[in-house]
Amino acid sequence: MKIDKSLMISISGVRGLLDKGMNPETVSRFTAAYASGLEMGRVVVGRDSRASGSSLMFAVSSSLRFMGFDVVDLGIVATPTVEIMVEELKAKGGIIITASHNGPNWNALKFLDSNGEFLPSEEINRIKQLVESDEHLFSEPASYGKYQRNNEGDNIHIKRILKLDCLNIEKIAFSEIKAVVDCVNGAGSRIVPLLLRELGVMTVELYTDVNKPFPHVPEPTPVNLTDLARAVREEKADIGFACDPDADRLVLVDENGLVCSEELTLSLAAEFILSSKRGAVVANLSTTRLMDDIADSYQVSLHRSSVGEANVIALMKQTGAVIGGEGNGGVIYPEVHYGRDAMTGIALILQSLTNQGLSLGEKLKRMPHYNIIKEKRSYEGNFPDLVEEAKRLFKGKVNSTDGIRIDMDEGWIHLRMSNTEPVIRVIAEARSEEEAQDIIRRSDSLLVKSI
Repeated sequence: MKIDKSLMISISGVRGLLDKGMNPETVSRFTAAYASGLEMGRVVVGRDSRASGSSLMFAVSSSLRFMGFDVVDLGIVATPTVEIMVEELKAKGGIIITASHNGPNWNALKFLDSNGEFLPSEEINRIKQLVESDEHLFSEPASYGKYQRNNEGDNIHIKRILKLDCLNIEKIAFSEIKAVVDCVNGAGSRIVPLLLRELGVMTVELYTDVNKPFPHVPEPTPVNLTDLARAVREEKADIGFACDPDADRLVLVDENGLVCSEELTLSLAAEFILSSKRGAVVANLSTTRLMDDIADSYQVSLHRSSVGEANVIALMKQTGAVIGGEGNGGVIYPEVHYGRDAMTGIALILQSLTNQGLSLGEKLKRMPHYNIIKEKRSYEGNFPDLVEEAKRLFKGKVNSTDGIRIDMDEGWIHLRMSNTEPVIRVIAEARSEEEAQDIIRRSDSLLVKSI
């Protein structure tokens, strides 16, 4: 099979546009290639709420069952819920049908191993090569796989969170917190309100109808969360929570209706865990320097990984990290599961604020402040040449683990090819917005055009 060049194949899975490479034929062949590397048994599948999800779910399920695998269908559930259920059910693997923050004209497959964790890059490469080969991937099995619907994913996920030793549910409930929730009518629409109510939080649901996906652009950035900010003010709420369509990323809105940088989610969660449990911390190269400050304040080590959940988790295991994640709002707390999890992030941050008796706005005023700018750029040249040009333009400490990050006195810049879109990510951070903008402007001299 010739793979459409528009497909994004990376450690984050296989992602593409519906009018190009992402279709049932593509899905069936990638599913078969993935399944060929599994032991026979159960495979857990789940999806987000986008319209194409049900059709692609049939393709995934049919392919697995034709190969003899039993399918456990969780329906519309969060990505971390699928990960947890693979582990809980002792399944051989899992597939999540979600294009995460991408719009409704995209969809994707995310592949999990028997631990409910993303596959390493070498396994993704094996799958890609098999799909591209002329090998026939389907043959009549000795027996066809069974199909089972399982609706317990949300409850099992929530129970894991509520059992955390660091949580005091009674204390959170006593604080009488009021929250507004924007799940962009995606996979978090049921589990987030349910978790909040279990924590005793008065909950106002803004966008939590899975039958009407994506009432606004799905990526949880400030420009897309104006309705949530307005609702927090109008409801006189204490906090707002927003997540992306598959609920592995979390963004916060303070009591004044200010949409916080997604970078602050991991920082707040990490500071809370480190306040009672010392240990290494892992963040990817695109994550705020505030993580360095927090690690230094608790005298623990911070390790930087390549971007991508699987890369962060691998380094967390290597270093024995107590918490980790990515600056896109992804919190990974191993006590629940090795996976980015918006719901776990909500619980940890609520407990942190409750313990200190602070509102989110008050808490953020006590933390160091940085300005981070995240841009996307097209680039028609050779990326290794861009790396060398960046080294000449910016003078500082160079990390070439993933693209290139250069740390300077005034701030840092990270240039890398995206895992999920056909663009270059350009991320810069400094103490002031003006300094961050200046770093971006200087990097633009290396690039062809913005998109």
